[in-house]
Amino acid sequence: MTAGRIVIAGAQSGVGKTTIASAIMGALRRRGRDIRPFKAGPDYIDPSYHAIVCGRASRNLDSWMLTNAALLELFSRATAGDCLAVVEGVMGLFDGSSEPGAVSPRGSTASLAKLLGAPVVVVLDVRGAAQSAAAMALGYQKLDPELRVAGYILNRIGSEGHYRLCAESIQLATGLPTLGYFPRDDALALPERHLGLIPTGEHRIGPEFFERAIAQAEKTLDLEGVERVATEGLFTPVPSPAVQGNGPEGGMREDSRYRSLFPRSCAGDGDREPCPTARIALALDEAFGFYYEDNLDLLRAWGGEIVPFSPLADSALPACDGVYIGGGFPELFARDLAANRTMLESIRRATGAGAPIYAECGGLMYLCEGITDLDGRRHEMAGLVPGWSTLPGDRLSLGYATVTARADNLLLPARGSTRGHEFHWSRIDRVDADTAAWTIAEQPGRAEGYARGNVLASYIHLHFGANPALAPALVDACVRYRAARVAR
Repeated sequence: MTAGRIVIAGAQSGVGKTTIASAIMGALRRRGRDIRPFKAGPDYIDPSYHAIVCGRASRNLDSWMLTNAALLELFSRATAGDCLAVVEGVMGLFDGSSEPGAVSPRGSTASLAKLLGAPVVVVLDVRGAAQSAAAMALGYQKLDPELRVAGYILNRIGSEGHYRLCAESIQLATGLPTLGYFPRDDALALPERHLGLIPTGEHRIGPEFFERAIAQAEKTLDLEGVERVATEGLFTPVPSPAVQGNGPEGGMREDSRYRSLFPRSCAGDGDREPCPTARIALALDEAFGFYYEDNLDLLRAWGGEIVPFSPLADSALPACDGVYIGGGFPELFARDLAANRTMLESIRRATGAGAPIYAECGGLMYLCEGITDLDGRRHEMAGLVPGWSTLPGDRLSLGYATVTARADNLLLPARGSTRGHEFHWSRIDRVDADTAAWTIAEQPGRAEGYARGNVLASYIHLHFGANPALAPALVDACVRYRAARVAR
């Protein structure tokens, strides 16, 4: 059980919650607290900011992709000991999946906070407002009576007088405290591009940014108040009917026979046999870095040894029994990826020999015949998936997706389902229904991705916690390949 937990939510996207949440994490860590960072929803980039200030991986808690039981199991494992869990919200407090009539829809920060029994501090952007900030604060406090809003942080404050006007009005209207502010400061604005914030793995955001943000938090936030809310404000979770279970039809159901995501045989019990092991090469560099930390933990739990490699810098794959290529921004590094011909040939040889290759989004683009970049230049890639990835696409593909396997693939048998998420501007110029990986329930008739033999590639990002079969299936495929290779 955590010593405390708190959710830092935003009134809407763009209010500065990533900067403020990261600054709070870093400042509390400096005060000697063991901070466990989390991000609500499917985002990969914000957790990279948390990881820098906390010195440990940040984990995603997605109340749409995961069942309540799975989410709570993962949260419990990640918060063992005397620690303080700080969760950054996603979008606005009540923004989530499309659920008619749901005040706090599944996938929203509010639904997650209720499930965790965590109090919420709402970040309000009050630039251009004064006493009117009280109306915003009151609305976020009152909309869902089952949600505990415990206070507010004000961003883009113009002066001490501006802060006093806003804070006094909010206190009068809501009876809740304002726990400090961040001033208008362009140096605290995070750089963005076509898919949101720039990942820290590209090394374009230096330590001075984090130092400035943490120093600002120490100067103008009530950190004692934040700790008090987190450690004294726990309440009994009240999951509503809108946040029950998980099923491919879109309805959510809990199963009292819930099966743990983690294997009993690999739990370190000396009386049990260990899991078979397999080396899984993980693409990890400036071009590829979008992975759910829980995915890696689950692969390790089922016997996977994660071996990082760089498609940009390394000349060949490391010794491995399978390959996992996650998302990222290969379009920005397409020239260098294409120039590393020995790596591309190494991946082709491994695939030809039967090694399992699993790729998501940017990984799919890398496995295609080539990438047409933002300037219209064409760069040849691995050629394992038919078609070219083109940029820009004609529209942004964004949203949750329930996927069903069209045939047996590396992760699921035919007609097996799981939940995922997609977020991309690029598109593949052709998808063959005969080799497509998935059918998308939310878009009837849409075939997506590629699955043939030992290759599975798709724009859909999967959280392995959404289905307990996913992680062991990938490890098992790698173990079988290794056994076959040894037998030869």
